[in-house]
Amino acid sequence: MTRFNNKSIIVTGAASGIGRASAKMFAAEGGKVICADKSPDVHATAKAITEAGGTALAVEMDAGSAADVQALVDKAIAEHGGIDVVYANAGISGGMVGLLDQLEPAWHEVLQVNLIGPLLAIQIAAPEMAKRGGGAIVCTASVAGINSGAGSPAYSASKAGVISLVKTACQNLAGTNVRVNAICPGLIETGMTRPIFERARERGKEDMIGQLNPMRRYGQPEEIAAGALFLASDQASYVNGHALVIDGGLTSSMPIIPPKPRA
Repeated sequence: MTRFNNKSIIVTGAASGIGRASAKMFAAEGGKVICADKSPDVHATAKAITEAGGTALAVEMDAGSAADVQALVDKAIAEHGGIDVVYANAGISGGMVGLLDQLEPAWHEVLQVNLIGPLLAIQIAAPEMAKRGGGAIVCTASVAGINSGAGSPAYSASKAGVISLVKTACQNLAGTNVRVNAICPGLIETGMTRPIFERARERGKEDMIGQLNPMRRYGQPEEIAAGALFLASDQASYVNGHALVIDGGLTSSMPIIPPKPRA
């Protein structure tokens, strides 16, 4: 498939996990990808893409910094003549800290990256997309933004904010042909969630991860990336202000003890 042939694309949080998988997929479908992340591992993502015959550049930046986001969009325009797609995926967990114990500085940090970051991507990229006749912005939210129990209070609040943000943004961008949507992943093995998986493996309980959803497994970064690519593509040309949940069915029910499979 070549859904993104010659499209100018930015992916933040591209050093690992969902961002890396998405950057690779965008490039495999013809996109000219700028891989952005605070981690220097982002260069490995761009290298893997170019070695596979794709087009990619790596940029180390802070997704929560207006100056860095502006420079990132400017680079996309300078290198590729404009910007067609932004996947605002960068995020941090803030750790698993209770509501009464998570202090104000931690809240500021989590909200700056997870919520202000996507806001900046929209504010800075959307006008440039409108100049080209439209574009697509996808933001990573989470099932933690729908129900409690899937992240720290600050993380959950930030992701609920992202879901609200994309709905508000699509209305504010009415008439520009710039679509704004969100992805709500369930439990996926990424750089952010790696400690959970490492602890389970140390205890020999990896097969228990993800058992609370009907699929009874955790998800792969590529499964989320596929959803992000759909929302960014022309196949989703009438999808706007939507939060697409990809969680194996986790949020389809109130918490229950799953029934045993029938023999």
